[in-house]
Amino acid sequence: MMSLNAFLMATGHHVAGWRHPDAQADGGLDFAHYRQLARTAERGCFDALFLSDTLAMLPGDREALSRMARTEHFEPLTLLAALAAVTERIGLVATVTTSYNQVETLAQAFTSLEALSGQRSGWNLVTSSNAQEAFNFGRDGHFEHARRYELARRFLEQLQRHWASVGVTPVQVLAGASRAGCELAAAHAEVVFTAQPELAGAQRFYRELKALLPRFGRSAEQMKIMPGVLPIVADSRAEAQALFEQLQTLVQPEVGLSLLADIAGGVDLSAYPLEGPLPDLPGTESGVSRRELLIRVAREEGLSIRQLYLRMAAARGHLVLVGDARQIADQMEQWFTEGAADGFNVMPAYLPDALGAFVDKVVPELQRRGLFRRAYQGSTLRDHLGLARPDSFACKEALGAHG
Repeated sequence: MMSLNAFLMATGHHVAGWRHPDAQADGGLDFAHYRQLARTAERGCFDALFLSDTLAMLPGDREALSRMARTEHFEPLTLLAALAAVTERIGLVATVTTSYNQVETLAQAFTSLEALSGQRSGWNLVTSSNAQEAFNFGRDGHFEHARRYELARRFLEQLQRHWASVGVTPVQVLAGASRAGCELAAAHAEVVFTAQPELAGAQRFYRELKALLPRFGRSAEQMKIMPGVLPIVADSRAEAQALFEQLQTLVQPEVGLSLLADIAGGVDLSAYPLEGPLPDLPGTESGVSRRELLIRVAREEGLSIRQLYLRMAAARGHLVLVGDARQIADQMEQWFTEGAADGFNVMPAYLPDALGAFVDKVVPELQRRGLFRRAYQGSTLRDHLGLARPDSFACKEALGAHG
């Protein structure tokens, strides 16, 4: 079966989604909004809710950031603990950085979330793509990329030892596609979230990452690769295309430039002509894989800066699908059956309606094809994903039984 997560971002993933007349522009700080979304996703039998996080303001002009409606939101672990009380089956995945947290604090937080949710939690490990976070933690600059992954590996090993000692097993999620990120994922990840905008590249990433697993004594079945997908679904392709074009017209230039600055690692592009090409970008210690994707798309497609920010406005480099339910399901099925994905992180363009449309239109189509569950068969996130408990925990239990 295909796996599906609902990636919830305040007002939606399209950078101008909050401006759609049916969006809740203040949703980022409204618990009732998230409760409705969680229940909608659970009605659709999604594997999990997925929340991102950043510990600083996004890079870019403050005026532009004020026009995104995504800078104010709840801290993920706190929000998911609250949502655990108003849901029954759906998994709860929180993004937490290893660069600016303490092992003991995070271990206790997820131990609590596992207990509160009935073993429905997951941790999306990141190393902080936003270099601005360093200044909030008394540093003069961000850790350099290789150092972040060295710290992350050590952090994760210490955390796993702690969890093994108390029998806690949150699902391990990682995001990113850099060489260091793939090495860490091959050793530890049970779910990988990745940005793959086209089929051939997604197949190559899927094949190469799964091929790394035997080096760490793991099999392909022990990892789910779940690219992000932003679906624009309506009753006809014409209606879906009209909705997509409406959202695109709502993107303001200063917002588009700020979005590119964020993806490019803080580079200010406002001094360059909008109709000109993307200039050569300096190196960065912020996120690497998404920056490389930005550059590749710009170069391969010959996009101007304006065309590039419009391309990134919908889903920041993730797959965008526009069509009716059958057309959306066709493409998801192709990726699933042709070795590009084990499932998807679904990224609604605006909320709450875009999530509801996917649940009411696309999920039934996937169910009719036998690609997605009609009802939950288990109660934990591991049950939903078909993942066994890690060997280290099974060994600990065996030792305890004979001790």
